[in-house]
Amino acid sequence: MTERFDLYPAIDLKAGQCVRLLRGEMDQATAFNPDPADQAAKFAAMGFDRLHVVDLDGAFAGDSANGEAVRAILAATDVPVQLGGGIRTRAQIDAWLDAGLSRVILGTAALRDPDFVKAAAGDLPGKIVVGIDAKDGYVAVEGWAETSDMKAVDLAKIFEGCGVAGLVVTDISRDGMKTGVNVEFTNAMAEAVSIPVIASGGVASVSDITALRNAGGKRAISGTILGRALYDGDIEPSAAIEAARA
Repeated sequence: MTERFDLYPAIDLKAGQCVRLLRGEMDQATAFNPDPADQAAKFAAMGFDRLHVVDLDGAFAGDSANGEAVRAILAATDVPVQLGGGIRTRAQIDAWLDAGLSRVILGTAALRDPDFVKAAAGDLPGKIVVGIDAKDGYVAVEGWAETSDMKAVDLAKIFEGCGVAGLVVTDISRDGMKTGVNVEFTNAMAEAVSIPVIASGGVASVSDITALRNAGGKRAISGTILGRALYDGDIEPSAAIEAARA
């Protein structure tokens, strides 16, 4: 069991608002807060010490599309913030880190140009996270609009030993569905590499947090992202934090 298990409340941005999707479908968006900075401050006040932000429009456009909202989030809280969605170039990475982000998540770029990601990870220790979004075990890219012929576990192995700070591993079929996290898939990813693995997709209750925390074999899962279940009130913040620290 890992000494630390981190929780990352998710703030997904679409048209400047905080939303949640179902299985990554942009037309299945539910708006939860028109003010993402307010949502970030609320999560910090609940006791969460990290935030996971996704620029959904950027993921589809291939460029940052909700920059104003991200900067407002950074101004609203002192907790470390990691951002993914539409980040494809070194200039974008540097600009976001200079703006105050703790870590940058690279997804589509990780599949399309792994050497670029490796170089960035080597130059920026602890700052680059690879996002691996999987559908039936295969990597999905371009805002989950396309499924590649690359297995998720094979993509993870490419980044072994290059300085990548973590892997955010998402089972798209469960994302936003509150059907329970895919512990088996996430654990298999954690077993395959020495890079810390963060679970994403389908977390429905505090019991999912406990299951992930206790799943580790030779390598433990390092944390999980909390989405719709947290927004809907199915996960009580203090109980989640207690389970993560148990």
